[in-house]
Amino acid sequence: MELVGKVFLKSPIEEGVSKAGRAWKKRFYIVETQDQYPRKVAFTVFGEDRVNEMENRISEGMMVRVSFDLESREYNGRWYTDASAWRIEAADAAPAAPAPMAPAAPAAAPQSNAGAFPPPPIANDANDDLPF
Repeated sequence: MELVGKVFLKSPIEEGVSKAGRAWKKRFYIVETQDQYPRKVAFTVFGEDRVNEMENRISEGMMVRVSFDLESREYNGRWYTDASAWRIEAADAAPAAPAPMAPAAPAAAPQSNAGAFPPPPIANDANDDLPF
């Protein structure tokens, strides 16, 4: 998914060590959409490489294009949703080119469904005063 908006907040970097003993980094970005009714959306950037890559390229007030994935999970009967950004770039930058698609097969000639369904019955009842 993609969203374009202005960086409203760039949180401090959070760091820690997992149960397995691996170091991790993450940062939250709050992006405000520029719609008629603006909305603020929180995105998580996880991983040392991604956090470091965006450290100096993204600043508050900058117009950005965010590519992200949504994921929901259940915990103790409640559902939590995470918007995980995997790319944040300046909004004026050209979006990444999509992968080329294989040429489509030629379209088959359209088939008529004229005789597929019988026409509705026409009521010839003189007492029927409905206009339809």
